[in-house]
Amino acid sequence: MAQSEESDVTDKVIRDVEEHLEQGKFPLQFYNDADVHELELDRIFGEKWIFVGHESEIPEPGDYARRYLGNDPFIFVRSEDGEINLLFDACRHHGAQLCRAEQGNTAHFRCPYHGWTYKNDGDLIGVPQKSAGFKNLDRDENGLFHAPRLETYNGLVFGSLAQDGPSLEEYLGGFKWYLDIQFDMVDGGMEVMGEPHRWTVDANWKTIAENFNGDSYHTAWAHGSILDLELGGEETVGGAGTGESIDRHVYVDGHTLSTRMLDEPVHLTYPDSVESLLTGDGLSDEQYDIGKRALQFVGAVFPNFGFIHFGNTTDDSAKEVCPFFSIRKWQPVGPDEMQIWSWALVPKEAPEEFKERMYKMYTASFGPSGNFEQDDVNLWEGITDSAQAQVARSENYALNYQMGMEWMTDVDIDTEWPGPGTAYTENLQEGGMRQFHEQWYESIVDGEGSER
Repeated sequence: MAQSEESDVTDKVIRDVEEHLEQGKFPLQFYNDADVHELELDRIFGEKWIFVGHESEIPEPGDYARRYLGNDPFIFVRSEDGEINLLFDACRHHGAQLCRAEQGNTAHFRCPYHGWTYKNDGDLIGVPQKSAGFKNLDRDENGLFHAPRLETYNGLVFGSLAQDGPSLEEYLGGFKWYLDIQFDMVDGGMEVMGEPHRWTVDANWKTIAENFNGDSYHTAWAHGSILDLELGGEETVGGAGTGESIDRHVYVDGHTLSTRMLDEPVHLTYPDSVESLLTGDGLSDEQYDIGKRALQFVGAVFPNFGFIHFGNTTDDSAKEVCPFFSIRKWQPVGPDEMQIWSWALVPKEAPEEFKERMYKMYTASFGPSGNFEQDDVNLWEGITDSAQAQVARSENYALNYQMGMEWMTDVDIDTEWPGPGTAYTENLQEGGMRQFHEQWYESIVDGEGSER
């Protein structure tokens, strides 16, 4: 996109979005706009911290997997010295991609085009006929490009294409408090089980981002079949604001958490076989109290990382309920297409039988053909299809996200909530989505003229 055209698009975003945000609205057309998509790749996915994977996916030296920052291909690899690297997958010679498998183990990567060879830390170690063809080549200047920044928090690895900016811990801010509950509630922590599932959806990436930023309102309608089939309890997947659960939507440092809890300990309905692991060592008393009373957690880190830690559901009405834990990312492919990446996590020290059951619960619920997943995908595709309509553009068609605004909904703040951020006492509100839209807008506007 030429600079003048980019400025024109930015001006349009400013004009069309700014006038809606204060009213709790957002223009439909930006869920399917090619020019805006290019701005997002540059100013959001080229600047923010983007989820790459979990440390447990590459536990041994030489373990690797193909990953992406935005649409840029990288190799997520543990080098021989045990360090995690994120290497741009393009040979320094003529740019061919080196990584020919989705994951594996190797000491080096050899270009299939001309044979240049790199160690798994990115150093160039082999050039065919170097003495004749490249006698003065400086190997140190021709190693693979490393992502400018790569950091880890509690096993979660994030990368950024921006040379400068806040550290990952600064970026996560108070949201670390809630991530710790997910990963430290069970002794020994969590690990990824199996390979990540990946599937393509004909929908804009912002549709799923909204869903994970606190949409409790949709569950009774979009997921009503879960209750009809007796695969989940009313307290977990029922309508927002119903039942005996204690609901909280928490907004902290640009990220979002939703939780449903009970007055008594339920530990996400983890079974007796792992009860001895549920000590919460490393958590504060306040974190442990929330974790032990929780039925579910859904969270999102801007722009495209989410998790769902769910209990009180089953894949068969004749079987006992069982929790599942999934982390995921929504990777933009185009203005009307994304790839969903989804990982199943299980407690490292749990019995293998329980790990298998938990994995099956994940695939049955939020895998590519899961009960919950299929309910949502069709709706996100419809939003994206409507966004390309002439009416969306000519009428500046604005969508309503006003639930929870003080003049629309009676929602109180829990002033005694022990964790960071602002906790709302009712999940009949859409503040997390409005927060997401505001960050999206600020990223597009503030990114104008920025340099990596």
